[in-house]
Amino acid sequence: MSRQSQLRSLYRSLLRELPPKPLSSTSTSSSSPRARSPIYQRLRQTFADDAPHQHAAAQADQLLQYLKAQRQYTMLLERYNPGMNMDEEERVRLTARRVGMDLPIEYKSEEKS
Repeated sequence: MSRQSQLRSLYRSLLRELPPKPLSSTSTSSSSPRARSPIYQRLRQTFADDAPHQHAAAQADQLLQYLKAQRQYTMLLERYNPGMNMDEEERVRLTARRVGMDLPIEYKSEEKS
């Protein structure tokens, strides 16, 4: 594989690993340079050079491996710790249901003035 195609492949892989750009209603054209975040602009600027150093390509490859590992770690964390993002009340309710119990409905008094 030629160096240029290898760099192109690395650039595309990095773009795939970055979080998706949220659609903003203020930008009229998605291809405008202002619509991109600074990280996209920096990557494009780095790979736009005709001959980036071998060291820079190795660092970009290392960054790609790190981003892939972080994405996989987050996915596994969400899969095996489903109650991680829940509030305490919801977590207690689901734990009770797991062992076959339902929490009682709490009485809420209505105060009239």
